[in-house]
Amino acid sequence: MVLRCKNLGMNKFVLIATVVLSACTSNAYLQLAEQVAQSEMKHHPELWTCDGAQKPKWEYTPTLMARAFLELYTATGDTTYLTQAQRFADQFIGEDGTILTYKKSLYNMDRIQGGNFLILLNAINPQPQYAIAIETLRDQLREQPRTEEGGFWHKQVYEHQMWLDGLFTGTTFYARYAGWKPEPEAWSDIANQFVVVDQHTRKANGLNHHGWDESRQMAWADSLTGCSAETWGRAEGWYVMALCDVLELMPADQPDRGELIAILSRVMEALLTVQDQDTHLWYQVPDKGEQEGNYLESTCSAMYAYAMAKGVNIGVLPDTYRDEAKRVIEGLKSNKLLMNDDGTLSLIDCCAVAGLGGNPFRDGSFDYYIHERICDNDPKGVAPLILACIELSKQ
Repeated sequence: MVLRCKNLGMNKFVLIATVVLSACTSNAYLQLAEQVAQSEMKHHPELWTCDGAQKPKWEYTPTLMARAFLELYTATGDTTYLTQAQRFADQFIGEDGTILTYKKSLYNMDRIQGGNFLILLNAINPQPQYAIAIETLRDQLREQPRTEEGGFWHKQVYEHQMWLDGLFTGTTFYARYAGWKPEPEAWSDIANQFVVVDQHTRKANGLNHHGWDESRQMAWADSLTGCSAETWGRAEGWYVMALCDVLELMPADQPDRGELIAILSRVMEALLTVQDQDTHLWYQVPDKGEQEGNYLESTCSAMYAYAMAKGVNIGVLPDTYRDEAKRVIEGLKSNKLLMNDDGTLSLIDCCAVAGLGGNPFRDGSFDYYIHERICDNDPKGVAPLILACIELSKQ
């Protein structure tokens, strides 16, 4: 490991960890994934606290971290990571299969992302309560409100709205369930989620608007298109991650598969045109990197690296994306990974949260996105970084 000092002012120095990755071995990527995961376990011994929660809550962020731990266990055989995910599951899933703090009546797409890690965990350690919880989450999708074209609303309180985020939190579980049960008739519905949102949010430059309001009633929605104003880096990240995860699971002969591959290819090509050429990272508002106040944001950059590596591994992106994913990881290590005094790593410059509407109102403007809170070690960046390194370790 090579260490570099960065002056943060007031005579305080922190170490930026730059793990030297050999061009001839994939083990170094797995080593980095483990370093990040072990740091995360020290930062948040209780997994449910990883996103700053003060009390246990079934949420998409810790369940995504649990998935990352399970995939790291599969890659390494180290039961430490399995134990971390198992403990989290047993804290939230009762013996009767009830999910602590979960309310189906909210019809919140974020709440069903956890079904992904439950299906993975149930494959490793089958338990009847896990299967019941998985079915509970599937039932929500059966009743989830939809747009006229069949797209899932993001939440009950966000009527008529589709957000790119929801394609990851909800649709990836739908796909994993369709393969687990199996439920072959679901695949056309799954594909339609991407087709609908892409048709309505696609921009001329190949990227996507963060959200779309079918009713065009929200103050953030364009009166003609219903779209929010900007591309948000992490929303686009959720989108390309979702496409890769679904394409990995989707049957090869599914008629809609080619259309999803075309969407993924278009977005990835568009992202390369707005990438920072010095660091190989992306901005909070990716296609406005030249505007004052914009900054290179870590979570979306990690997500794009995952999509690149995953896309190559499942055969839907050209091999050139593998090398680009490696450059992105190098950019994160050189610019966004800090070594703390206790030897743990921290991922800096993570947008803590962003959305549309709500109270206080979020207008989806450039000014809004660049002024949302920035934090360290956000699980929405840490988990994708671990997953990206796992994918690169396979190559």
